[in-house]
Amino acid sequence: MEYHNPVLLHETVNGLNIKPDGVYVDVTFGGGGHSKEILNRLGPNGKLFAFDQDQDALENALEDDRFTLIPQNFRYAKRFVRVQGYKTVDGILGDFGVSSHQFDVAERGFSTRFDSRLDMRMNQNDALSAYEVVNTYEEGKLRQVLSQYGELRNAPKLARAIYGARKDTPIETSEHLKEVINSFLPRGKEHKMLAQIYQAIRIEVNQELEVLKEFLKQTEDMLTTGGRLSLISYHSLEDRLVKRYIRSGLFEGEPEKDFYGNIEVPFKKVGKLIVPNANEIATNNRARSAKLRVAERL
Repeated sequence: MEYHNPVLLHETVNGLNIKPDGVYVDVTFGGGGHSKEILNRLGPNGKLFAFDQDQDALENALEDDRFTLIPQNFRYAKRFVRVQGYKTVDGILGDFGVSSHQFDVAERGFSTRFDSRLDMRMNQNDALSAYEVVNTYEEGKLRQVLSQYGELRNAPKLARAIYGARKDTPIETSEHLKEVINSFLPRGKEHKMLAQIYQAIRIEVNQELEVLKEFLKQTEDMLTTGGRLSLISYHSLEDRLVKRYIRSGLFEGEPEKDFYGNIEVPFKKVGKLIVPNANEIATNNRARSAKLRVAERL
């Protein structure tokens, strides 16, 4: 089994408009699929930096003098690219979400398919895991996580059930968690709601939306004029942040207008939203919810 089958591979790298001698950043290295394609298009003087905080992904490092893999969360992208001697780069690629490998390794706890200890940490050195979220968060905080990150209407009932069940014994595994919330799962749609619940807990564990915001705010300074962002998101919470930032440089509200009614924004979108075609979804089911947005630094 491949570590990770890259989604929208050619479309995403095409979006970077690669210059042979350019400097590029892949902030979600994973199995290295997108990075390999970038290197294929770079000349001998090109450079690629990649980021991944998952120890498993570091084992996929590419043997290429033009390539450097940085073992850090991409929330620190600007800092570590500058440490490498570059203030600006020509393009940044991001393929957010969970890799196929993380879903397929049972003990990582990302998938509803396996019975494993509650974990879901992308960085296995982090202190906060799904176990702590499920077993130590107050009922109100649990409700907020499930509602905000899972967009679940029955978040109050789910939080109450989890909070009550753990008083007797800690909820340590996926199967135990499923047993606790089973009566609240709509028949015929159990898997969909379980996926939403797991998504909510995973986002909280890894602070995914805060990390994404921190990263996006850095891209304005990191990209040279004419540099490209090529970003894939997998759920509405991520895509909403990416879309709004590309449009206005903000995550909420509207940019201020000058005396003449003009607004100054850091990016312009390039082309339309791109989604996988039926053939790609047929060969890689995890691509079905992917949305690619490309933008250029003004």
